[in-house]
Amino acid sequence: MSSLMELRKVWGNAPLLAVSVGVFIHDESGRVLLQRRGDDGLWSEPGGALEPGEDFLTGAHRELLEETGLSCPDLALIPLPDGLQDGPELHGRYPNGHEIYVVGLRAQGHLPASALAQAAPDDSGETLELRWWPLDNVPPLSSNANRTSMNILRARVGLPPLPLVPTPPPPPIGNHLMDLRKLIGSRPLFSPGANVLVTDDQDRLLLLRHGATGLWALPGGGLEPGESFELCAARELFEETGLKAARLEPLEMFAGPDYRFTYPNGDVVDNVSVLYRAHGVTGDLTPQDGEVPGVGWFHADELPDDEELSGELIRANLRVWRNAQS
Repeated sequence: MSSLMELRKVWGNAPLLAVSVGVFIHDESGRVLLQRRGDDGLWSEPGGALEPGEDFLTGAHRELLEETGLSCPDLALIPLPDGLQDGPELHGRYPNGHEIYVVGLRAQGHLPASALAQAAPDDSGETLELRWWPLDNVPPLSSNANRTSMNILRARVGLPPLPLVPTPPPPPIGNHLMDLRKLIGSRPLFSPGANVLVTDDQDRLLLLRHGATGLWALPGGGLEPGESFELCAARELFEETGLKAARLEPLEMFAGPDYRFTYPNGDVVDNVSVLYRAHGVTGDLTPQDGEVPGVGWFHADELPDDEELSGELIRANLRVWRNAQS
């Protein structure tokens, strides 16, 4: 049973963040491979939710194999920002009533049209039919997640976007992860979110001392259902520091087993985090009471030692910044 279905046992039908990957396979004429779904009879790209400890590319290969029986040697993640899946328009409601907000990445690759003759979806019933479709004549699609992804492909060849269906207002900002924790305990949970690189006019990087761990981290935090990664980055930046950015530039997505983190209380998270670079920062630095007991500005050669940083995610984020400085 998938991790999402396990959560449904205690969460019911209410919205969950579905950390997912969509997979686009193109043939030699530019058509895209779509599957007719078993749950609603409509069409979508292959793909689905990641499992704990899985990275996006591994998940893309697994989902493609399960839903089509095919392997794609050149499958690769689509670079940011086009690769990102997020936002309130990616709300979905399954026929059984389960609600999700899709967040994650998209992947793409190429196979010859003849490969479809070897397609063999698994016996789960998720895939009723597979077919190549031209981008200017796609069938009825299952959800806005599929429509927004298809619109990225259509824009590349000069086609107009497909209209999105209306979605309900997202839930108010709360603490989604902590609400889930109350029901499932310390077992691993995906923690989608964003971190922000903020520098001053001396090219020093802002780090915050984390109140729960005493370790250094970047401004950032967890995504709420219906929130985009960019809005999450802006909200967390302001909440934790009192600063605002005129523009947030997405740099890289971090996900997979390397970024699992265990808090002092035993709670385990699998971080799924977008790193942003802040441009045009304004405001007075005002650390969040209780959450941020200390701040520091660091040159690239003055960063805290690895053991003083809040896990591999922050270490990897700082490597990106340090490499950009060299």
